[in-house]
Amino acid sequence: MDTRELRYFVAVAEELHFGRAAERLGMAQPPLSRAIKQLERRLGVVLFERDRRGVALTGAGEVLLYEGRAALDATAAAVRRTQRAGGVDAPRSRLVLAVKAAGSHELLQKLLDAYAAVPGAAEIEVLLCGFCDQEGLLRDGRADAALMHTPFNSLAGFDSEELTTEGQIAVLPARHPLAARASLTVAEVADVPGLPLARWPSYGVYPPGPGPEIRDQTQLAQLIALGRTLAVVPDSARAWLWAEHAAIPLIDAPQVVTHIAWPAHSRSLALAGLIRTATECIG
Repeated sequence: MDTRELRYFVAVAEELHFGRAAERLGMAQPPLSRAIKQLERRLGVVLFERDRRGVALTGAGEVLLYEGRAALDATAAAVRRTQRAGGVDAPRSRLVLAVKAAGSHELLQKLLDAYAAVPGAAEIEVLLCGFCDQEGLLRDGRADAALMHTPFNSLAGFDSEELTTEGQIAVLPARHPLAARASLTVAEVADVPGLPLARWPSYGVYPPGPGPEIRDQTQLAQLIALGRTLAVVPDSARAWLWAEHAAIPLIDAPQVVTHIAWPAHSRSLALAGLIRTATECIG
């Protein structure tokens, strides 16, 4: 099986429609259908159930979708990291560090300052990303390392070192009655009349609920100030609060642990130096 066949299969599996998949791939539908049938024959399994209602993945197809995405990500990662290693800036190593926008500002600044003082330190490109995007950036090679936060991010398949632990807060409109409280519980903020919890995407999917779908920190700050939503965030988020916001500790929320994570197979000496600096100056 080659990467071309995997790309064809993943496109059909994600679209569940041969016509849309062919359009996405920039090819005609008949050769795409033939390629999928040939792949099924060679593997000796049925990947798709086809009937008048449409296309659905079989159990075997679900397995190949999971494994195929991982294989394509690994291939893309190898290409990107090789190009970075051999590019015009090759005489000085360069590392890409993925960080959630508006998250861990003080920690990030401390890490960058400490690493810049290391003799022969690599150039660090900070890649700001959305909520839970760090995992995908690491897997497909767009990032060499990432600051990730459990329980929100998954560390499965990565090596990691724990850096900091902090509590969580509820961020409310300053004029709301709950803003006068010294502390709150998760249950108390889960169902506040007229003030639904903001919804962040997890791996591109928004959880159900009446709260607004949040795309970035600026949008969230504005909606809280307008009295349209509330948010549960790590305590370090106090750094971006406005005067129109109130931050109330959540006494029973799980602790948020910030890790620096990287691909388990990495042999980069520059990356090893960055990890060592992180654990020495922060962990």
